Amino acid sequence: MYLVTAQSPHMNLKIFEFYKYLLLVGFFLIMNPIIGQSTDSMKGNVKMKTYNYADTLLLDFYTVQTDTFKMKPTIILVHGGGFTAGQRNGGDEKGISTYLAKLGFNVASIDYRLSRKGKSFGCDCAASIKMNTYTEAVADLSKAINYLTKEEKPFQVDSSKIFLIGSSAGAETVLNFLFMRYDYRFKDLPYPDANILGAISISGAVVDENNIYNGNKVPLLFFHGVKDSVVPYGTNAHRYCATTDVGYLNLNGPKSIAERLSDLDGNFKVYNSEEGGHEWASLGFDFPELISQFIEQVLNGEATMRDFETINSTVEIKE
Repeated sequence: MYLVTAQSPHMNLKIFEFYKYLLLVGFFLIMNPIIGQSTDSMKGNVKMKTYNYADTLLLDFYTVQTDTFKMKPTIILVHGGGFTAGQRNGGDEKGISTYLAKLGFNVASIDYRLSRKGKSFGCDCAASIKMNTYTEAVADLSKAINYLTKEEKPFQVDSSKIFLIGSSAGAETVLNFLFMRYDYRFKDLPYPDANILGAISISGAVVDENNIYNGNKVPLLFFHGVKDSVVPYGTNAHRYCATTDVGYLNLNGPKSIAERLSDLDGNFKVYNSEEGGHEWASLGFDFPELISQFIEQVLNGEATMRDFETINSTVEIKE
């Protein structure tokens, strides 16, 4: 038997207010994660997650999450270290990746094989071994881009708007990826079906600038020390090895690449430090505004530069 009792209007009002309170609390609990996510996006909070893109190789993916699914221009960053050292998550790499992600880009800072770790990459390292090292790194960069563009959904990568940034060995990897594709030593690598809009080379060089032609030219931004004794500013031997050294291998730096692009009506901007050396492989990261400005110009179709400009490091500027 159930006992039914009459309730006063005052009691009914209290019950109504109680249920109203429960509904409001429930609504707040449901909406709170959504509100929190929106707040993170508005503040430009950068999310970083590490992925295994090939074998034991990893990449750190930086992005600002948004409430709407939108494909984004994506920047691939390749660290330096002479193929013997370096890391995707060093201070320079984290700094530029976070800076660019806050501007709305995806950024992937990648590992690649350090096949000369614990070994020499100098004048006593045979030129053939150096070439194998270059091709291995280009293969790894290709795999990373394939991974990011074939798995578009979780990454929101616009495969038609890819930019590359490299420092030292990473810059050599970027430039060889762009321009050595049809060389017999590079032609069979797993190149991605993606469109590279532009690239930034920080103390880098390419094996042969004559492989640049109208079909593969892209706007390029360079930072380089004119007195770099590791990677030449113009055309010279890697590490300035003698012709009699087993490691003798000519490389072509920004001056030679820019001259080639000029002949092809290509676009470039070379920032050179007249007294600078290979320390610019790190100092180049001190100019994130110039890097982001270049990327924006390329995206907007305004990268019509063809010039050289002297630059000083931030340390020299402060002094």
